[in-house]
Amino acid sequence: MKIGVPQEVWPGECRVAASPANVKRLGKMGFSVLVESGAGAAASFDDETYRQAGAEVLDGAAALWEQSDIVIKVRAPMKNPETGVDEADLLREGGTLISFIWPGQEEELVKKLATRKATVLAMDCVPRISRAQKLDALSSMANIAGYRAVLEAAHHFGSFFTGQMTAAGKVPPAKVLVVGAGVAGLAAIGAAKGLGAIVRAFDTRPAVEEQVQSMGAEFLTVKIEEDGTGSGGYAKQMSQAFIDAEHALFEELAQDIDIIITTALIPGRPAPLLITEQAVKNMKPGSVIVDLAAERGGNTAGAVADQVVESHGVKIIGYTDLPSRMAKVSSNLYGNNICHLLDDMGGAENYKVDEADEVVRGTLVLNGGEMKWPAPVKKLAEETKQPEAVPGNLVAAAASIEKKDRGPLVLLLIGLALIAVGWSGDTGFLHQVTVFVLSCFIGYQVIWNVSASLHTPLMSVTNAISGIIIVGGMLQLGGPLDSPATILGVIAVFFATINIAGGFLVTQRMLKMFQG
Repeated sequence: MKIGVPQEVWPGECRVAASPANVKRLGKMGFSVLVESGAGAAASFDDETYRQAGAEVLDGAAALWEQSDIVIKVRAPMKNPETGVDEADLLREGGTLISFIWPGQEEELVKKLATRKATVLAMDCVPRISRAQKLDALSSMANIAGYRAVLEAAHHFGSFFTGQMTAAGKVPPAKVLVVGAGVAGLAAIGAAKGLGAIVRAFDTRPAVEEQVQSMGAEFLTVKIEEDGTGSGGYAKQMSQAFIDAEHALFEELAQDIDIIITTALIPGRPAPLLITEQAVKNMKPGSVIVDLAAERGGNTAGAVADQVVESHGVKIIGYTDLPSRMAKVSSNLYGNNICHLLDDMGGAENYKVDEADEVVRGTLVLNGGEMKWPAPVKKLAEETKQPEAVPGNLVAAAASIEKKDRGPLVLLLIGLALIAVGWSGDTGFLHQVTVFVLSCFIGYQVIWNVSASLHTPLMSVTNAISGIIIVGGMLQLGGPLDSPATILGVIAVFFATINIAGGFLVTQRMLKMFQG
């Protein structure tokens, strides 16, 4: 199968859908790769580098679209502003397109592609589940946007981020407020902390508080208790009372904040207005606001998409092309996302649009011209609140039991221990049972108090504990077969063996998620 990589025609777009490294990877998967001449120039990838990676470089977009079984792009197909040719018309009938599509906003484009009986996979529709993290292009681009937002703020800010103590005088550290602690927000927090700023963050979802604090930022809240967690981990529309409380908080904080970075978006809706004109007025002259939601109307009063405007002495940056401003790394990461998708679809030899696959089904917009969007979705918010433990490791699986169900389990363990004590009058055995009961209580505190988000890593690190259990159990196997110590030793060895095997299997699955 042939994969085509055309040059992006969106004005100012510097990214390309596949880097030379991605071309090599696609070649190993059995694909032949065609690249339009000059497609990677803006991302610092020349044609010769693509040839060395195994790609065939073609002159002109028409030839590439005609010869390609699958066309991969960054931006959705559009009319070339220079030639007037619509890219949707170049896709051959029955061909496959993989790119950002935004089917909810691009209805006319989807209809046009349907008339060509196209199969379309939208990288912006990848379901946000654990298995799909490796091909989540929205997250990989948001990560870059958050990092770049801090660099843009630093460029326009007239002082240091970190505090300075010099013979010439003292310079205080910059104070940064990040509104929205999604992927972009967390990346912005990390970058700002890395530069030495004092960082505060706000989000309507209480679940992200630990993530914000783990990165060294202060998590801000309002007095009104309302959970903003929506479907798929995104934020949802809040009540007017909550919004008013947000505005009051930001207007008060603005007096002491040097830089604000806003990232708040609600799927299917315009960006919520969070930084009011009064908040902008309250900021010190020379302060900076970077609005990552400017393309959807902006979180800031006065923000203009793709422009830097000044309001009340404050610079408001509304760039919508932040990932494109780091085109080399953006192209490589986006190409990795597509490689993972094609790998999951079977590579070149076993390529298949499998609608039974949850990831493929969620990404699929058209299949042979037939409308498949939107895909049926599960209640991801509920799944996020109560993650399912991966079978195989009993210690970590037990950690996922609801607190209300733990009491009977503890009582059962204590009851078994007391029965065993009554069964044997051996003083040495009584000592061992005492140690066992105390271990149960310690395990309850140490293991079951671990955050649910860490259950899977926990399964990987309990192998050492299970190894100690096996050694202890084997020491008890030298007695009579009908003695309680021997029986409990056999049980301990059996379950610890399951823990070790399950731990290694889970570790292997975790490592595969981050390969490539």
